[in-house]
Amino acid sequence: MSDVNNQSLPEPKQSDGSAILAQNIISTLLEGYRGTTAIRLWDERVLNDGPHTSCAVVFRRPGALRELLLKRDMVKLAEAYLSGAIDIEGKLEALFDLAPRLQKLKLPLRKQLLTLIRVLRLPSGVESGAARQKRASRSAHHNSRASISHHYDVSNDFYKLWLDPQMIYSCAYFKDEQQSLAEAQNDKLEHICRKLRLQPGQRLLDIGCGWGALICWAAKHYGVVSHGITLSQQQFDYAQQHIREQGLQDRVTVELRDYRDMPTDVQYDRIVSVGMFEHVGVKNFPLYFGMVKSLLKAGGLFLNHGITNDNGWQKTDLTRFINNYVFPDGELARMSDVSLAMEQAGFEVLDVESLRRHYAMTLRHWVKALEQNREAAIAESSDATYRLWRLYMAGSAYYFDQGGISVYQLLVGHTHQSLSLPLRREDIYS
Repeated sequence: MSDVNNQSLPEPKQSDGSAILAQNIISTLLEGYRGTTAIRLWDERVLNDGPHTSCAVVFRRPGALRELLLKRDMVKLAEAYLSGAIDIEGKLEALFDLAPRLQKLKLPLRKQLLTLIRVLRLPSGVESGAARQKRASRSAHHNSRASISHHYDVSNDFYKLWLDPQMIYSCAYFKDEQQSLAEAQNDKLEHICRKLRLQPGQRLLDIGCGWGALICWAAKHYGVVSHGITLSQQQFDYAQQHIREQGLQDRVTVELRDYRDMPTDVQYDRIVSVGMFEHVGVKNFPLYFGMVKSLLKAGGLFLNHGITNDNGWQKTDLTRFINNYVFPDGELARMSDVSLAMEQAGFEVLDVESLRRHYAMTLRHWVKALEQNREAAIAESSDATYRLWRLYMAGSAYYFDQGGISVYQLLVGHTHQSLSLPLRREDIYS
């Protein structure tokens, strides 16, 4: 960002009283702040800019600032960005360093009153009815095909703009920071297959198979018979085409089916679920893991790859935003609660691995590719959709890096059963 700070402001293009008010308010709130976020107002005056900043919040209208300061609600900041009332330039991830300061800030009583008076003098802005309706409709789904379609059926071409060539929408597995996303995603597929100790002729079930990368990889490289299920129509259509293009119709099938509707008269040697678990919901853990257990053969292995957090799914600005706009039925649990639910369902935990740092790296690749393809992404979806995915993925990268959320692979088998697993893990890495 340019070398501008509170003491040396540029001459604004069009100064007005509301901008002067806003400058005084922000100067009070950011007193002593030397963080990575600068503020630019609607008349081009800039605060807290300089070589230490990598992100700028650009307020297009005073009403967005007024709403944010009165409510101290970070969802309001997100909604203002989605509507275009504000823009975020530079490294969006840096914005999340500012949020804790605004939420925890405590001013002396006199400054509180003076700031409040100034805020109330700012012109107000009201969210459009269309935006309210959009938010309400998104939160009305209940762990259904509609809620999955809300996120995954934007369009396959939209996802192609920023995912790797195999269309893998889950955490990659990096060997170092220089490795490409495509190579890291291939390594992730290989890592999962090796953990499952796949053997030719085995039957593999992938719950939430996405666009079909894993079921095709496992059949092609390990000779298994793969079956995937998804609730997304566009993923289903793409996976079928992908299977035909690779000539794997005799070994790979995909179904548009809910895991709760799986027939229990068919069993599998291996079951895997990657990035679907977050949609299950904590209250449904017994049903989910119980269904998996009934589908898994004696001596079989199940690998669950899913996002967790450090304190459960509490009501916060962040969780409200995720449920309203991103994943209507999304709910995260602590890793200890996940492993406990698996044990209560009759599984023995055999291997646990955290991929938290890998997901932060994956998300940064996605954000970079999305930003580089901004115009095409907007043309394929909408400006609001582009902004939503950019904000959601940059914020996720920040919280994975910070440690508030993580991602684990848990490998389990039936309790009280002998397993033909190696005594050590060399076979995974050799």
